[in-house]
Amino acid sequence: MTARSDADRAASPSRLKVARRRRRIVPRGNGTLIALVALSVVVTVLVLIWPDTAPMTVLIVPLLLGSLLLGPRQLPWFVVLVMVMLMLAISVQPNITAKQVLAITILYLLCFIVLLTSFRRSRLGVAGVQGESMLVDLRDRILSQGVIPPLPEGWLTETALRSAGGTPFAGDFMVSVGTPDADRLEIVVVDVSGKGEQAGTRALLLSGAFGGLLGALAPPDFLPAANDYLLRQGWEEGFATAVHLSLDLVTGRFEVRTAGHPPAAQLDAGSGRWTVHEAEGPVLGLIEDAEFIPVAGVLRPGDALLLYTDGMVETARREIGIGIDRMLGHAERLLRGEFEGGADRLVDALGSRNDDRALVLVHRR
Repeated sequence: MTARSDADRAASPSRLKVARRRRRIVPRGNGTLIALVALSVVVTVLVLIWPDTAPMTVLIVPLLLGSLLLGPRQLPWFVVLVMVMLMLAISVQPNITAKQVLAITILYLLCFIVLLTSFRRSRLGVAGVQGESMLVDLRDRILSQGVIPPLPEGWLTETALRSAGGTPFAGDFMVSVGTPDADRLEIVVVDVSGKGEQAGTRALLLSGAFGGLLGALAPPDFLPAANDYLLRQGWEEGFATAVHLSLDLVTGRFEVRTAGHPPAAQLDAGSGRWTVHEAEGPVLGLIEDAEFIPVAGVLRPGDALLLYTDGMVETARREIGIGIDRMLGHAERLLRGEFEGGADRLVDALGSRNDDRALVLVHRR
């Protein structure tokens, strides 16, 4: 073991030297560029040798691959290379017909489109596939913030989220904190100004910040801290509404605080009636030193609680009060005797498809 490790340590400097030489010859990240250049040259040579057989449109293949795989620094030069290869291919064509002129025009148009795309992509600084992977990772992270932790026996919590236009990015999001052995569950439902992808970037930032605040602060301090955080951002459209639930999983006692958000609704299993908990609090990000007055209650066995965004109850033709009554009417029918899957049923049945919709259902069995 000692002799082998000594040999490995002795060989490591030589390996480093070889790796450095390779990087000098082929810098890191340029392997893809070299492969695409070689492919373009091979395609052009085939067109030059067999102009009647190999079509010029084959150059679309390396062009599209380059637009997907190359970074913003490499892609413009590669597009220029493809355009030069196209000029060489045109020079050997025996008879250029009107059909070929149209094909050449389309090829050059595609080159200019890819070139413009590379200039826009330079703001991000990564290739197309890498940029998409980053966005997918960010999307998964924001969705993971809203995953409800495992709860003690006797509790059921479900979430449902639908974005405007059906895209994975939404201005509505949920954040929750809790552990299997903890006796308290914290849930926040947030509606960022805007909708769909326009609000998605702000929602990505706020979900991480709110997740850290929710786990570090006492329940009365969360919304004031979130309000201060939004004020510091200085966004032109930087406001958001939120509803915060702090639930004792042993006694069922809870506190709800809202910040310009639709009120929580509680089902009393004994009477079968829904109660709307109107809490007081301004929209986040507009007023300094804002106060958020809590509403307290108790979830007894059989009771349920709904937290939701305005996309569930408000439309251009319907006021929010009427929308809440309509939602509770659907909840009475859709949740009767069966709460599992109720969040998805309610979100699919209610709200505007042109607005983000989010809903949290908490049920004590």
